[in-house]
Amino acid sequence: MLSGQLVVRLFSMASRVCMSRGSAGSGVIGPVEAAIRTKLEQALNPEVLELRNESGGHAVPPGSETHFRVAVVSSRFEGLSPLQRHRLVHAALSEELAGPVHALAIQARTPAQWRENPQLDTSPPCLGGSKKSRT
Repeated sequence: MLSGQLVVRLFSMASRVCMSRGSAGSGVIGPVEAAIRTKLEQALNPEVLELRNESGGHAVPPGSETHFRVAVVSSRFEGLSPLQRHRLVHAALSEELAGPVHALAIQARTPAQWRENPQLDTSPPCLGGSKKSRT
């Protein structure tokens, strides 16, 4: 049986973390997406964490976990420049960025900044292919 404090903590965490669309909109959360979510929670204790797998909009096989967009709202970002905030996110996800994740768009905001504009930006459509194949 769960203690009262643990239940309150789990409920508090669940209310702060927004559900993602899952693997490219399928509703299924893959292992890379789960790892990203867990590592950002542990490293930054965010008030809001929105994670979107945008791989389905790129020239990758179905079910891929290569392109992500994340909004992280944390008091840890207070007084830090955008570059310093991104470095914190990159440090937390160094393993994923060195391996399966090809692209990560980051919105790293303080709670006050998020209250002013509480939306996850959208990415432009993928042009597909490689630069070498364009004419």
